[in-house]
Amino acid sequence: MKIAILIHGAYGNPNENWFPWLKEKLEELNYIVYTPSFPTPENQTLESWLNVFNDYQKYLGEETLLIGHSIGATFILSILESIEHPVKGSYFVSGFLGFLDNPEFDNLNKSFVAKEFNWKKIKNNSGKVHIFHSDNDPYVPIEKTQELARKFNVEAEIISGAGHFNKKAGYTHFEELLKDVKNLRS
Repeated sequence: MKIAILIHGAYGNPNENWFPWLKEKLEELNYIVYTPSFPTPENQTLESWLNVFNDYQKYLGEETLLIGHSIGATFILSILESIEHPVKGSYFVSGFLGFLDNPEFDNLNKSFVAKEFNWKKIKNNSGKVHIFHSDNDPYVPIEKTQELARKFNVEAEIISGAGHFNKKAGYTHFEELLKDVKNLRS
């Protein structure tokens, strides 16, 4: 059974940006798609998000894709280090490690990033890794995504003019990510 779990970012929800479009396209490819809703910004902590995700743990397996945006991408790292078996693929969109030098977001994201990650376990469980970033992201410096890419020994795909891959930047569709999913299947 092919499963995809889409994880939104801070101040976000599963019904915005490119998530509804991607959900529809993945369902056309016979994926079962889950789009949990996490508390944000109120009660946005790693613990509260893990509590929400507990209901989705049973869907993690060798045919599962994890797709996260912004802090949702960083949250995937905590999922990967907590499971005992690999997923098929992990997609990090505007993902990052560490603080962003933005007091509002750094305070909100602190519990997600101010920790030591078990990189050996994360890499063993991540499956095929895809990292997307934009050359003009207003929130996540490209260096933070490149740091994440180095941890996985992969190159981040830099997309010109994509901003933070949100509706404000015109991202209600995400053809590049869908293409990668289709290539992963073959």
